[in-house]
Amino acid sequence: MKTRFAPSPTGLLHLGHAYSALTVWSHAQSLGGTALLRIEDTDSTRCRPEYEAAIYEDLSWLGLKWPEPVLRQSDHDDAYTGVLGQLVTMGLLYPCNCSRKVIAAAGAKAGADGLVYPGTCRGRSIKSRQPGDALRLNIAKACARIEVPMRYEETGMKPGIYRVTAKKLLERIGDPVLQRRQTGDPAYHLACVHDDMRQEITHVVRGSDLRAMTPLHVLLQTLLGYRTPLYYHHGLILDEQGQRLAKIDKAKSIAKYRDEGYTPAQIRAMVGIR
Repeated sequence: MKTRFAPSPTGLLHLGHAYSALTVWSHAQSLGGTALLRIEDTDSTRCRPEYEAAIYEDLSWLGLKWPEPVLRQSDHDDAYTGVLGQLVTMGLLYPCNCSRKVIAAAGAKAGADGLVYPGTCRGRSIKSRQPGDALRLNIAKACARIEVPMRYEETGMKPGIYRVTAKKLLERIGDPVLQRRQTGDPAYHLACVHDDMRQEITHVVRGSDLRAMTPLHVLLQTLLGYRTPLYYHHGLILDEQGQRLAKIDKAKSIAKYRDEGYTPAQIRAMVGIR
């Protein structure tokens, strides 16, 4: 059994991250497995070295250890470019120059990962790609290539076997970006799926906020010939208003608690993991 905690160094870790990390490590321990640390730093506009350094410091302070070296996604751009090339060869990607403002103006509805893309650029060929264009996956074409039922097993919240269908993918996610506009950075979904395969992850343990994206990950795994791991989605730590803790909202960081004199045991007690 092998699982991973995969934070992005776009800000300081907060109690929600502590809960997720401790859940990953306790899950691995209970199954006699290994918990890896992976740094998901593909967003070149937001990731910072000082936040990466803080991740190591915070997790070590909590008493967590991991095998080294740690995989840093920014060190493996060639691998993600190779995966994009595979999908281009399959005829499943198309260029897109639509901004969020343009997508919203087109009347796009809210979905599992922001606005559901209305398909404005779906008719463009890969040869029409211009510098700065994103690359999107054509969900309908991708699903049409799959000849076997797509399913995944959830072992955490609402456990069971879940079927993945083209209809639900199109309604809830739409054609996702796999390479970002302007920067050319690989998107989270592409890098995450590839690295779970690369690191031979058997159990994906993560927050329930990412559960809605699991069908897309299963589709990518199936297209690329990767094995689908077991999934365990856990609950989230909420603030006093019942909202999910988030870096963007400047949720109180683990480092701040440490500076105020809190101990690792107190942090564990606060998130309900001893």
